[in-house]
Amino acid sequence: MVKNKGCESEEDEEKWVHDASVDYKGKTPLRASTGVWKASLFVLTIEFSERICHFGISSNLITYLTEVMHEDLNTATKNVNYWVGATTLMPLIGGFVADAYTGRFHMILFSSIIYLKNYGLSMLTMSQFIPSLKPCKNEICHRQRKVHEVVFFLALYCIALGTGGYKPSLESFGADQFDDDHLEERKKRMSFFNWWTFALCVAMLIGTTVVVWVEDFVSWGVACLILTVFMALNVIAFYVGKPFYRYRRAEGNPFMPILQVLIAAIRKRNLSCPSNPSLLYEVTQSDKSQGKLLSHTSRLRFLDKAAIVEEKYTEQKANPWRLATVTRVEETKLILNSIPIWLTSLIVGVCIAQGSTLFVKQAAAMNLNISNSIKIPPASMASVSAISSIISVPIYDKIIVPIMRKITGNERGISILRRIAIGLVFLVIHMVVAALVETKRLRMAGHETMSVLWLIPQYLILGIGGDSLSLIGLQEYFYDQVPDSMRSLGMALYLSVIGVGFFLSSFLIIIVDHVTGNNNGKSWIAKDINSSRLDWFYWLLAVINALNLCFFLFLQKRYTYKTVQRKVTEIDGSNNDRVEIMT
Repeated sequence: MVKNKGCESEEDEEKWVHDASVDYKGKTPLRASTGVWKASLFVLTIEFSERICHFGISSNLITYLTEVMHEDLNTATKNVNYWVGATTLMPLIGGFVADAYTGRFHMILFSSIIYLKNYGLSMLTMSQFIPSLKPCKNEICHRQRKVHEVVFFLALYCIALGTGGYKPSLESFGADQFDDDHLEERKKRMSFFNWWTFALCVAMLIGTTVVVWVEDFVSWGVACLILTVFMALNVIAFYVGKPFYRYRRAEGNPFMPILQVLIAAIRKRNLSCPSNPSLLYEVTQSDKSQGKLLSHTSRLRFLDKAAIVEEKYTEQKANPWRLATVTRVEETKLILNSIPIWLTSLIVGVCIAQGSTLFVKQAAAMNLNISNSIKIPPASMASVSAISSIISVPIYDKIIVPIMRKITGNERGISILRRIAIGLVFLVIHMVVAALVETKRLRMAGHETMSVLWLIPQYLILGIGGDSLSLIGLQEYFYDQVPDSMRSLGMALYLSVIGVGFFLSSFLIIIVDHVTGNNNGKSWIAKDINSSRLDWFYWLLAVINALNLCFFLFLQKRYTYKTVQRKVTEIDGSNNDRVEIMT
């Protein structure tokens, strides 16, 4: 097989192939700049279509549950949170299987079929058209059929199952198209996450306006049919792009090396770590049993004991359960250090959850007319967040990043965790603004109906802080700061931030409802939006956000980024030097 232009070693050539199992028609992946972006555009296209489907359903789901299926606000909110939580937690399983066994490309195709056919979008569409599966026998009903409820939720959770394999594999597969050892491609990969979110926000804008309008003013059946056909066409388009992709082979269970490091460190717990890290065990760059070499860091020194060479054991007969390389030890440290970052990022998911649940019911209780002839569907207010992201992402990528690169000398412009921290500051402001607006709305509720345009500020801030800063930062973090063999799983961890955040939002609602409604008190989250005190609930979230921000800043200050030993090609392409670059 011909060596790829961007491959810097025989090891890279073996891991990066044109097909997950065989060489496709004897060709090699395109490595020129235009070829890289052509491959990523195919990936962005299918992500764009899937996100239109997702936002078209999720943003208006609470309306369907309350107005068509006649659930109360509390139950409907929890059902939305459970489903969105499931769609973002299932990727933990799908990401693991993709990294360990199937490879990302095959996982994308397989999960897309589940998404479309096996009680996914197709069954959701049939539940709206087949008479025996429709919500009720007549046009007007006050209680839905049980069979419709079963089929509807079955379809939703099969979509969640398909998303579980689809989402983590697709995003990491798209980022894989850029060579991490090629300086220009590495910079393009950083932009890729920005443009990924840009495409996502455009899809969100279409899903929360066009699709929601069809759902509210035409029918849910027509909307589901359009989404099904659109998704099917884009799955075909993704497959057509197969000759342009770069593929990474599955490398087996990514947790096994981590477990080996932990066991080896425990076995040698009584040994003392050498003062000179160079005395720890490492292999050469050409060794094919592991990926890029990582430099030693001083954090979690106990794990360094796994790399201590014992006199009675020789390096030639090294047992991975007793002796680990510095790179394996550092990969284990990366995973352990990502846990507190993940925990402090959950509040991002909690804030985003409000945008598709309680904020929608707020909008429904306000004056939706912006003129005598134009009325906004409540769920379409989420398009404001999309618009703010569509504007802010290009500004960040094309203006702020180049300026900050010159100021800081960091190729990202702003470090990953600092970008997330700035987003968390915006989310504190976001909840404060939401609380103030809801307080004003409740004061006006008995006299006049407040315009829905008052919700624009909180949606704008959510788009900037939640999407443009925090979420993109988390995407970069969980792709870049995990071992190369776990990048699909890393994307799953990023998605789980949103999923667990939605579950935490439901948990908070249950706790708040129990505490505030106890002893015949007035619950903050009652059956009716006007008898609730969502402003107090938003103030509670603002306080939690502020405390979480303080802890995150503490972690950011102490965090050490992954340091990779790379071969970087000189401008003339004739000389290779090994250098250490902070990524």
